[in-house]
Amino acid sequence: QVQLVESGGGLVQPGGSLRLSCVASGFTFSSVAMSWYRQGPGKERELVAVISNTVGSTRYADSMKGRFTISRDNAKNTVYLQMNSLKPEDTAVYYCYARLWGVDRWGQGTQVTVSS
Repeated sequence: QVQLVESGGGLVQPGGSLRLSCVASGFTFSSVAMSWYRQGPGKERELVAVISNTVGSTRYADSMKGRFTISRDNAKNTVYLQMNSLKPEDTAVYYCYARLWGVDRWGQGTQVTVSS
């Protein structure tokens, strides 16, 4: 059974940092590219960052470059999203994503709220 379980969200002040985690199970984690998406209030879901499987190459949405870092630990079946210099517009539900055997797989999401 495939599972993606996010954690690490919460309330943070502008300029603050958070690290999100996504623990995966039910598939060979090291063989799969992993992504983070987010959906803000009243907005469509958007790609945040992608990390490839064993090579670990990364790609970011333009608005996140230089502030967010995606990484993975294949030994722990975990993908991370380090978010720095957070802004109110980063407020969203953040989702872990993987495409497995042609099927989109999503976690349940974790809420990030950036507010003073």
